[in-house]
Amino acid sequence: MGGIATCLWLDGRAEEAAAFYVAAFRRAGRAAEAGPPLRQGAEGPGPEGAVLVATVTLDGHEVVLLNGGPAFPFSPAVSLTVTCEEQAAVDRFWEALSEGGETGRCGWLTDRFGLSWQVVPRVLPELLRHPDRARADRVMRAMMGMTRLDIAALEAA
Repeated sequence: MGGIATCLWLDGRAEEAAAFYVAAFRRAGRAAEAGPPLRQGAEGPGPEGAVLVATVTLDGHEVVLLNGGPAFPFSPAVSLTVTCEEQAAVDRFWEALSEGGETGRCGWLTDRFGLSWQVVPRVLPELLRHPDRARADRVMRAMMGMTRLDIAALEAA
């Protein structure tokens, strides 16, 4: 793979996170695979043989999961966004990624590792940019009242 990858700093749970994200994306009907883990050698910061890095590819996007320790927890200031074509995909991702985590407002959730996700219908930006500003404002108001985004309700606004 080349280009840009996302690196997520975890506290000893990189292998578990890799398995969770691959399973979540597959359950939601998207391609996902895990690469072989990079294990620590004798000179590593952790125990020899422990996983230092796990790498996954989620719907074509490479994500590096680094067992870096407790120094840098996740914050909602950074999130990953999954764009969905239809409501069934929104629902599948919402259920899979929120399992063991917490749901928030406006299509945001925090997974069991503390990582923030946005599960967004592809049509949402188009609705929010609608030339009829009153309609776009109604869509925004409807979205602000939702947890999981509902495409039909957004379009009806």
